[in-house]
Amino acid sequence: MDAPFLLTFFLAVLATLGTLSTMSEARAFFVFGDSLVDNGNNNYLATTARADSPPYGIDYPTHRPTGRFSNGLNIPDILSEQIGAEPTLPYLSPDLKGEKLLVGANFASAGIGILNDTGIQFINIIRISRQLQYFEQYQKRLSSLVGVAQAKQLVNKALVLITLGGNDFVNNYYLVPFSARSREFALPDYVRYIISEYKKILGRLHELGARRVMVTGTGPLGCVPAELAERSRDGSCDPELQRAAALFNPQLIQILNELNAELGSDIYISANAFKMHMDYISDPAAYGFATSKIACCGQGPYNGLGLCTVASNLCSNRNLYSFWDAYHPTEKANRIIVNQFMIGSSEYMNPMNLSTILALDATT
Repeated sequence: MDAPFLLTFFLAVLATLGTLSTMSEARAFFVFGDSLVDNGNNNYLATTARADSPPYGIDYPTHRPTGRFSNGLNIPDILSEQIGAEPTLPYLSPDLKGEKLLVGANFASAGIGILNDTGIQFINIIRISRQLQYFEQYQKRLSSLVGVAQAKQLVNKALVLITLGGNDFVNNYYLVPFSARSREFALPDYVRYIISEYKKILGRLHELGARRVMVTGTGPLGCVPAELAERSRDGSCDPELQRAAALFNPQLIQILNELNAELGSDIYISANAFKMHMDYISDPAAYGFATSKIACCGQGPYNGLGLCTVASNLCSNRNLYSFWDAYHPTEKANRIIVNQFMIGSSEYMNPMNLSTILALDATT
């Protein structure tokens, strides 16, 4: 090969790599769901479901509360980091305009569930039906910025994360003894009902242009410090809430498989949040945690009662705790979870992990 040809070839390879890099960087990210993925929408709402006061955000880069239910970064932040994108802004943020729209948006709102009556005690939160309406509204705003065809392409190529279901148990069915939903449904019937409603939500996401949707199951609901404080005598996970998760998660996988079969494509990816969490809950020392029962911030048994506030007990080293508050993981635990999103086997991510998705989509 002569020198000019080699130079031309080298420049062509560089150009291709540059294009792939730009495509990857330009890939938008949309987030729907509850407090596990909310990054500040509830700050703009008159609701008690907010994380806008210290010590929330103590380990965030600014060391200030942001509305994330974490000491630092949450799962969407770390996923954005992994795909080489800047974090998505909350949809209600006044900063979400102009070129920031190209990054995507976070529509999640703490307290919500699959059902509209979930989290009713929080009053003013963005229920999932409204999150989907905001997604439509976002697309109109994006179209006026880049044109309809480009907006459609950006949405079709985007990554989507949706996290729902936990609150339909802890903030609805099991919220109080003899709750309205528990009087209406036996647990297996309730699970079937919320799963059928979830299928409609997921179908609507596809109608709105989503083509790569990561769907998390519920975590081990009976093992969070809030439930240990209220239901556990010896620190073992509550069997009734564990049963709820054990009924919900396989049925969720079943509807994802059904939807993929109906659509003839692997649009929906199931993320086994239960196993991701149980790995470090059942063997905290293997992941460098001192405890997987006691929350870093809180009060009462396991620091599981009430809210995390400036008056709460606060651990000095967040990296030794898997739970930040009564319900939510620390940033360190979130990083363990996202690592499984990226490289986990089919036991964790089915039919494929995010690294495989990114490699596959880069070639099409």
